[in-house]
Amino acid sequence: MPPPLFFSPEVADAIGRRQPLVALESTVIAHGLPRPLNLNLAQRMEELVRKCGATPATIAILNGQIKVGLTPDELNYLANADHVVKVSRRDFPIVATRKQDGATTVAGTMIVAAWAGIKVFATGGIGGVHRGDGSDISADLPELSRTSVAVVCAGAKSILDLPATLEWLETAGVPVIGYQTDEFPAFYSRSSGLKLEACADDAKEAAQMIKTKWEMGLEGGVLIVNPIPKKDSLDPAKMAIAISHAISDSQVNGISGKQLTPFLLAKLSEATKGESLKANIALLENNARVAAMIAVEMNR
Repeated sequence: MPPPLFFSPEVADAIGRRQPLVALESTVIAHGLPRPLNLNLAQRMEELVRKCGATPATIAILNGQIKVGLTPDELNYLANADHVVKVSRRDFPIVATRKQDGATTVAGTMIVAAWAGIKVFATGGIGGVHRGDGSDISADLPELSRTSVAVVCAGAKSILDLPATLEWLETAGVPVIGYQTDEFPAFYSRSSGLKLEACADDAKEAAQMIKTKWEMGLEGGVLIVNPIPKKDSLDPAKMAIAISHAISDSQVNGISGKQLTPFLLAKLSEATKGESLKANIALLENNARVAAMIAVEMNR
């Protein structure tokens, strides 16, 4: 049995009326973006989901309680709170016992979405295999192999080893479906040079592929990779140089573990004079829109 879940009035109403829902993570709010951009983005993502006909369910832990959907006051609190714990699978019992505030990662959000019966989740990019160390693997990957939620993202974060990440997903049996693309997107850029086995032409086809997998009794997630819009895409060659420099800086400074990704993203924003931050926001909004469209189709 899942632990007690606390639903916002909006989400509870949508569940009662069997309306489509889209889960949204909270790590990007508490750890991923500077204030006040974090709150503005969270509000825009929720509004985009609503405009596309679904109900947003931003997931977080407040005072040890697992929240499925946040009220405007709770969203504002989370965006401005200090000492918010980043929550993945291993962290739930600790944060709940200590009655802490927690922001859920991709893996953490998938777990709560599955407990709540929400089948579609929008994020920016998943974690993956880190460059230079094939044993350093994000908890997002094994979660995708075991938890039956469809994740809409712009691929894996480009600071990672993308070929190794894609290979890991293939070995684990996680379908990776390009949304109107036959290439694995590289987060800030539309192109990675990595071809995909499957693509969906529209939200209806993507929804059918997702439902068919689970109807066959095949448990685990589905990854829908949605490229950043063309107008917001950054040059892959320039980003490769910036990423290389950022990784070198992290090694010099001894940055690792949960601190590594925020450090690298901050360095990239600095190196690109804020362009990577703008791209990150654009792809998050685009993923929320596509996830809502897929959720609506799955609910038909």
